[in-house]
Amino acid sequence: MTRRHVDGAVAAAQKPEGVVRVRGAREHNLKNVDVDIPRDALVVFTGVSGSGKSSLAFSTLYAEAQRRYLESVSPYARRLFTQMSVPDVDQIEGLPPAVALQQQRGSPTTRSSVGSVTTISNLLRMLYSRTGTYPAGQPHLEAEAFSPNTPEGACPQCHGLGRVHEVTETSMVPDPSLTIRERAVAAWPLAWGGQNLRDILITLGIDVDKPWRELPEKTRQWILFTDEQPVVPVYPGLSHDQVQRAIKRKDEPSYMGTFSSARRHVTHSFATTQSAMMKKRAARYMISSACPLCEGKRLRKESLSVTFEGLDYAEINRLPMAAFKDIFSPYANVDAGKLKTMRKEHPEKAMVVQRIAADLCRRLSVLLDLGLGYLTLERSTPTLSPGELQRLRLATQVVSNLFGVVYVMDEPSAGLHPADTEALLRALDGLKSVGNSLFVVEHELDVVRHADWVVDVGPAAGELGGEVLYSGPPEGLRKVERSETARHLFAGAQKFSATRRAPDGWLRLSGITRNNLQDVDCAFPLGVMTTVTGISGSGKSSLVSQVLVELVGEALGASVRVENDAEGEALEAGPSLPMQGRIEVGLDRIRRLIEVDQKPIGRTPRSNLATYTGLFDHVRSLFAATAEAKKRRYDAGRFSFNVAKGRCPRCEGEGFVMVELLFLPSVYAPCPTCHGTRYNPETLKIRYRGKTISQVLSLTVAEAWDFFDNAPSVQKSLEVLTEVGLSYLRLGQPATEFSGGEAQRIKLATELQRAQKGGALYVLDEPTTGLHPSDVERLVAQLNALVENGNTVIVVDHDMTLAAASDWVIDIGPGAGDAGGRIVASGTPEHIAFARNSRTAPYLKRLFPHDRQTKQSSVRR
Repeated sequence: MTRRHVDGAVAAAQKPEGVVRVRGAREHNLKNVDVDIPRDALVVFTGVSGSGKSSLAFSTLYAEAQRRYLESVSPYARRLFTQMSVPDVDQIEGLPPAVALQQQRGSPTTRSSVGSVTTISNLLRMLYSRTGTYPAGQPHLEAEAFSPNTPEGACPQCHGLGRVHEVTETSMVPDPSLTIRERAVAAWPLAWGGQNLRDILITLGIDVDKPWRELPEKTRQWILFTDEQPVVPVYPGLSHDQVQRAIKRKDEPSYMGTFSSARRHVTHSFATTQSAMMKKRAARYMISSACPLCEGKRLRKESLSVTFEGLDYAEINRLPMAAFKDIFSPYANVDAGKLKTMRKEHPEKAMVVQRIAADLCRRLSVLLDLGLGYLTLERSTPTLSPGELQRLRLATQVVSNLFGVVYVMDEPSAGLHPADTEALLRALDGLKSVGNSLFVVEHELDVVRHADWVVDVGPAAGELGGEVLYSGPPEGLRKVERSETARHLFAGAQKFSATRRAPDGWLRLSGITRNNLQDVDCAFPLGVMTTVTGISGSGKSSLVSQVLVELVGEALGASVRVENDAEGEALEAGPSLPMQGRIEVGLDRIRRLIEVDQKPIGRTPRSNLATYTGLFDHVRSLFAATAEAKKRRYDAGRFSFNVAKGRCPRCEGEGFVMVELLFLPSVYAPCPTCHGTRYNPETLKIRYRGKTISQVLSLTVAEAWDFFDNAPSVQKSLEVLTEVGLSYLRLGQPATEFSGGEAQRIKLATELQRAQKGGALYVLDEPTTGLHPSDVERLVAQLNALVENGNTVIVVDHDMTLAAASDWVIDIGPGAGDAGGRIVASGTPEHIAFARNSRTAPYLKRLFPHDRQTKQSSVRR
């Protein structure tokens, strides 16, 4: 930061000797920032969303640390790394090697699991190999034999997936009352491909106009399952009799057609297609069931015959990690009775089991302390939240005994209940105590208060941010008037209205069973905002994001489960989790269900903020309405970078081209033809109020608000985007660059700009992720607006400010995993703040005056 931008001077005596000195940082929106950051300390980077704190911590400091490290390895080895771009900074001094722990979704394959991320699976496989109980005559197995991802261990029938996939007559012919001509064989291709197969059957003498169920069994089986591929003449449009006469006359056919059974078409399509849509369609006709050979355990029978403490390898992987303590603690202690007995009979085995058990217990203690004891080792990473995955990786670093490095972390408290945040702070202190530096991007105020040093970036987002407002101990931030962080950090007890909106009905669910929820009854108030709280793993998402969404979605006649986009995941996802439950009353008050989650809004850079929200349609219409566009007869489609007539022919509207570099990763450079504008020269000649379509896409939401001050249709979208705190995003910013929180707010803004008819149920899963307390205030205002328009809002979240501002709170717990899954308390926030047995109560109570009179909150009728 330049010295004139500092609102609070830090005394020289307060500055530690070991510092990282940054000079002239200009990455993204950073404005030539100079700042000194202490080493061997917990340093928290704060600021509103989009202020530039991640640009300083990750895009500058971590990117430079990575660049310096990669310079020490061979050019060939660098290709194995995902390299960040070189940061735009003049100088950085005193920067140690860095390790980044970022928010990211799990691996797209279910073969990656909690056990593999934490490396505990490696230890367990060695344990079973060396110290397991083998059946009489069973040869010794190496550790690889206990992995479902190796040829030595994988079940030969399901190849280690635990499931087999098959097509059946029922799955491929859902309506047997239809004829073949009426597309009874639904699994066959649509359009010409299906018609071709039907014409081939006519040539083969099969009646395509008889209902499927009336065809001979042998004929039906052949059509669906034969491996034969007869090649026959095809006469499209002719009847059975006409085709037979044409064959007898040896008339020239239109073409020779090759038959393919329905099963062959489905399996071949799934295995070879490059289209995600085709893969999903093929998967629709494949039935998944537990593998009959391994019974879903994924391993060979020889591997499953080896046990430890009476459990085979699959069974121990299905236990929550909290249960491991009872299993391994008796072996971790060298003086334990079990170990003494084993030492007498098998001294070598005793030594191995003691060392492995001690290492397991050491790793498990960190995982349990971070509140992850409810997870099982077999839990696949795609089902983990970004917060859970980051804590698993953090636990691995805590036990690694590295020292002298900088850990750069992206919101480690994301997805954590305040009670779990305390355990997180203990883990961070443990890393710091052995000589490491921690640079943490964080919004959670408890983490900020715990910091040794705070770097506050702002004052606002985008172009209005990019300055370091303060760098020093947390207390000094109190004097910085321009800091939004300071306003919340030192606010004290907040005043929330004790008057709550009254429900205008109840949505009652009963008999809910899913994951750790067992026969639970729950009532959700309608016409108000409800926050569902509880510690991590207590069952909140199972109750709301799974059971509630599925039951309401099915009752409304629309499946709301999001299909997996990753290639192959359609089958690897496996069968749906068993779910029981029913809606008793209240469904008549709900007309629509809108699930606003944090899944990406697009998989390619072609999807951006403007296209997703629909704003771009209005913008393109404005360009098409200009006099010059009308003169050239350009329609709105001309101004889309996805249409050939308007886009650059070299990069096809991407704006960049890939450059292959020998021994180095491929890099992307601006297209040399359009120079990154995405459009061809003719399209760029059209200007609206002096700007080309490409220049408009480069505007931020805030800049676009001023530019389109005479276009109400565009300003409506921009207004909502601003209200949800996204004024700093560029209109053409690729969807692939959005965080989960940003993607969720874009979805919310898109919904908010639609006409509000009321009667909708909005379900949001942790919408405060990535939000500064100031942005949470904006979010609360938008959610309240939804309620005032006659809708119901149900939010799963840990943010106590959001919970305190809600009309109703449902607290799940009291613990995680098997220790949770129950409704501990349900009522107004004031009622929950004084609820017994609630892990949420002490943290919610902080936001209310500390007297029990607040418990008697009134409800507006």
